[in-house]
Amino acid sequence: MMTRSQQGRTHRLTRPSIAIAAAVAVTAGVVAAAPDVKTAEPTPKLGLVAASTSVTLDSWKEDPGVYLDLGTYLTSENGAFELKVTRKSYKDPVVAQQILRNGKKTTTKALPAGLVKDFSGLPDFAKIAITDAAGKTVLSKTEAFCPNNASGRIRPDAPANSKYPQSCPVNPFTLGSVWGVENGWASNTYAGYYSDPVQLAAGTYTAKISVTKKYRDLFGIANKPQTVKVVVRERSWEDEGEGGGEGLAAEPRSAAPKSGASAASASGDEGHAGHGGHAGHGQVADAPAAASAHASHGAPARPEAPAARTTGAAPTFNVGHGPYPPAPPAPPWALKKESLQRQAFSAAKVGDRAGQTDGSRQAPGATPNAKRPTGKATVPDVPKPDLRSLPAYGITVSDGYEDVPGKDYLAFSANVWNAGPAKLVVDGFRSPGKELMDAYQYFYDAKGKQVGYTPTGTMEWDPRPGHEHWHFTDFASYRLLKADKKESVRSGKEAFCLANTDAVDYTVKNANWHPDNTDLSTACGQENSISVREVLDVGSGDTYTQDLPGQSFDITGLPNGTYYIQVLANPENRLKETNYKNNSALRKVVLGGKKGARTVKVPAHDLVNAN
Repeated sequence: MMTRSQQGRTHRLTRPSIAIAAAVAVTAGVVAAAPDVKTAEPTPKLGLVAASTSVTLDSWKEDPGVYLDLGTYLTSENGAFELKVTRKSYKDPVVAQQILRNGKKTTTKALPAGLVKDFSGLPDFAKIAITDAAGKTVLSKTEAFCPNNASGRIRPDAPANSKYPQSCPVNPFTLGSVWGVENGWASNTYAGYYSDPVQLAAGTYTAKISVTKKYRDLFGIANKPQTVKVVVRERSWEDEGEGGGEGLAAEPRSAAPKSGASAASASGDEGHAGHGGHAGHGQVADAPAAASAHASHGAPARPEAPAARTTGAAPTFNVGHGPYPPAPPAPPWALKKESLQRQAFSAAKVGDRAGQTDGSRQAPGATPNAKRPTGKATVPDVPKPDLRSLPAYGITVSDGYEDVPGKDYLAFSANVWNAGPAKLVVDGFRSPGKELMDAYQYFYDAKGKQVGYTPTGTMEWDPRPGHEHWHFTDFASYRLLKADKKESVRSGKEAFCLANTDAVDYTVKNANWHPDNTDLSTACGQENSISVREVLDVGSGDTYTQDLPGQSFDITGLPNGTYYIQVLANPENRLKETNYKNNSALRKVVLGGKKGARTVKVPAHDLVNAN
């Protein structure tokens, strides 16, 4: 149950939509048989296929708009389709290379300069043209394509798991990413969360989907557009609640997900956006209450549209960790070859597992050691983590809601990430009857064997609604500095539960493209836990959104002018790192306005023009 202050905040917040994967059966034309390995070309053969000849899409009266998940996929044969996307610094543009692997030989092919501008995918990849029953074109648009989208095998002999990450990062300060479609796999071309809904009246349409010419030429993709019949039906939440819907209750299209489904948690102040909130710890991670109520009356739960990208600290329910949602939860699929030129695809349960990556990103927390370490503490000469701070983003001004009325606060999102080459592993151990856990950092050799440990502070239980987990103290601190870069205001937030919310740079040495602990569902323990393990993997960072009084900066009495938000990792140097000189990041802001109506301007940070 929400507190009164939480209920008050909801009037200021935009309720995010919750993505719910549909359990539907679809069909598609045959994908060409795998070539003989002896004659296979080193360049992957890419193709566009449609999973079905027709789709049914919903437009809700209460929230009109149609999300064009048309069920088209990019297939990769003759090898994996792989891209490496990087930038040297925030002063340098994003560049992309295609990685071509032929046995032990690896070559690269530079993509045209300026083709890729960020890390969210290939822009203007798919072209969609929709005509109505009279043949009139009612919509023409292009969409970006993230090769790491919801994907699945198209051949039974394809690799059981895709080695590529499960989404394309959208953190504005991402430094490097790897995109790919595994050999014998296919990835959904639907842009999902990053595609706006379109306005289509109820009726029947024809959609023509193709790969745009620049990508066909670049990657040698055949010009074979796919045609899909589109049925748009208008539905009403009110009608569904009355048991109506013309028999729609019989269609298993949108069962509400259990805790841990791909959803932007609508509870607490530290839910990971798109990471299931704190499932299993008393947090709400299911469909909205109203939708659940409808389901209890026999009508299907409202199949929420994919959530729009949030802006970090802007007023949304996606507060705390991670302001961005995961990859689009398009239906994952598996293909079984048949002698006829048809195959059957069927959606599996929501979740990332062998042969399925649909973006729900639920991973268990790492298991801590059963007992606290014994013997002499040592810090061996082995690889260690390198904690680095990203500049603040998602910066906005808010009031104190009902918690602290009459105040002005500067809210922001901050990320501390691990550049490696070793992951950060911290275990907490509780002595019976003690309120604090003793925390230890562990070290491992090149083979992964634990070879040392050192005390590194404490962990504390945070009982506040929306937290209710163990925080590692002194992981990072936030300061608002004056124009002379001397401290002005300090955030009260310095204790954290670590989670790998953002893929900051998956091109660094030993980067883990499939990190555990991508949410808080089991990563940070329960009140009665006797030990907890918190991990920050190589290449990943942990975003926290500071938008609550006590976490954001109180600027009520500050004069207008220039300030700097400082994000400082490992402020007391309690954690052992390879480099302590890159722990601080500054972001310039300019405060204006007057009390009760303060404003903030956020200049671009080199080439990154994101507030």
